[in-house]
Amino acid sequence: MEYPRKGTYDVSIVICGEAGQGIQTVEKLLVNILKRGGYHVFSTKEYMSRVRGGSNSTTIRVSDRPIRSFVKRIDILIPLSKQAVDHVGWRLDEDTGVLFDEDLAGTFPEGYGLEPERVSFLSKAKDIGNKVYTNIVAAGMITRLFGVEKEVSKSFLEQTFSDKSEKVVNENVEALSAGYDLCGDLIEKGSLSVDLKPNEDVKEDYLIKGIEGVAYGAVAGGCDFISSYPMSPSTGVLVQLANLQKRFAIIAEQAEDEISAINMAIGAWYAGGRGMVTTSGGGLALMTEGISLSGMLETPAVIHLAQRPGPATGLPTRTEQGDLLMTLFAGHGDFPRAIYAPGNIEQAFDLTRHAFNIADKYQSPAFVLTDQFLVDSFYNVKELDLKGEKISSNIIESDADYVRYEDTESGISPRAIPGYGEGLVSVDSDEHDQEGHITEDLQQRISMVNKRMRKNKGLTEESIPPGIIGPKNAGKKVICWGSNYHPVKEAVERLGMDDTAVVHFSQVYPLHADSKDILENADLLIGVENNATGQFCDLLKLELGIDVEKRILKYNGLPFHQEELVERLGEILGSGGDE
Repeated sequence: MEYPRKGTYDVSIVICGEAGQGIQTVEKLLVNILKRGGYHVFSTKEYMSRVRGGSNSTTIRVSDRPIRSFVKRIDILIPLSKQAVDHVGWRLDEDTGVLFDEDLAGTFPEGYGLEPERVSFLSKAKDIGNKVYTNIVAAGMITRLFGVEKEVSKSFLEQTFSDKSEKVVNENVEALSAGYDLCGDLIEKGSLSVDLKPNEDVKEDYLIKGIEGVAYGAVAGGCDFISSYPMSPSTGVLVQLANLQKRFAIIAEQAEDEISAINMAIGAWYAGGRGMVTTSGGGLALMTEGISLSGMLETPAVIHLAQRPGPATGLPTRTEQGDLLMTLFAGHGDFPRAIYAPGNIEQAFDLTRHAFNIADKYQSPAFVLTDQFLVDSFYNVKELDLKGEKISSNIIESDADYVRYEDTESGISPRAIPGYGEGLVSVDSDEHDQEGHITEDLQQRISMVNKRMRKNKGLTEESIPPGIIGPKNAGKKVICWGSNYHPVKEAVERLGMDDTAVVHFSQVYPLHADSKDILENADLLIGVENNATGQFCDLLKLELGIDVEKRILKYNGLPFHQEELVERLGEILGSGGDE
């Protein structure tokens, strides 16, 4: 079997097995080694909410051009457990090549019309000394298939396991070599081959994961405090910043619950720090009182929300865009907020950094909405924009006449912190006057609400316009937000329709003033969302009076794959696509 297939420009590799079989280790090895070998890579995973058992899979796309979305198609499958083939069976077709080890996966299931290539991952690993090397043998086989020099793979292995004993390092290298030899046998037989040309420039790219994009963006935004109660899939941000705490003087605190986490972050800002919380839907539900507290105290807060399917615990390890409206309305009472929804890892970096400056300037909550698909995906980038937006701090030194909640034209009061200047910094969660004293004067109440809400004007003026891919005056426009940026972009490119553009919103509230003009001149609007109702389409109706006639919605816990988007968009747009 030769890959890429006709009509495609990449090879899709899927490794499937049980939790604890080292699938994430294989993923890390392959994406790093293949990138170092000169290939563009994209990787994403789906996994069950179990410590052991069940079936998990990782999809790795390899190409000679940038690729950043999920595909249903499996070109090469490596099953590492008895349930693996059936778990991904809905993705198999007659052109799928299966590298099958009966000692690992038992008898190959009937009904798929496939004749697997028999390999001996497990026995090779045992010959080396331990069955745990099975995944390294498999990784060696794939890297050899793409023509990556053994020294490149060996170097990365030695780097990865440098903290282990010399014996462990040597056995890993031996397992890698065994995989190279197995692949050589297949190539010699003509059973499997890949025809992709590596690019020397790609070798210097950075391989970044979505979690890292958010965490590095927080560092670039001046984050010096992170609090969280662990909750999949957001926990990685806490872990990443905890790993960076000594290097960047960050305090990382695992709180006893989400209520404590949000209040700790608010306290950090009150004291002059720049705090963030990271959570998922159920955690945000618990934080709503603290979010209102931020609104009333006019103390900044940055909240990273990695979405997953609800309600309640839902599917805790899957992906969805179901928390937009909860984020928009989180908290009781009226107060300003900004909500960002990165479309890719670069935007995750840029918008998280930006959220810190916006929260600081407007003394309001700023949200960064990601999801499991985005935070758990890898791909290579040239660089992150480290020279972009700089840290902006709006803290002033108070004088003796300082008034914390001065009623200004913009609604933004000068913000001082305790101990910096002569003035008293008085804040209160009750309604208060300009000095921060509790009040039940009803006219004063109106004045303070109006002051706070005037910030919306500035937030709207500083909002980010939607990105347009394709002709600006296209008659047909496909609307998406957040992590659907690359899936929709690639699908529309595959369809090759000159009268169609993609409109992507990386800020979903407040909406940029140009949003209505961009959308209302289209003859056909199609919304693409990972939720059951079309929450962003509903928001466009609420905010702009725009009706999105067609909606493509998915809410089974998996991201959109290219094949379904090409098919469903093609049906609506009147084209069958290129596949």
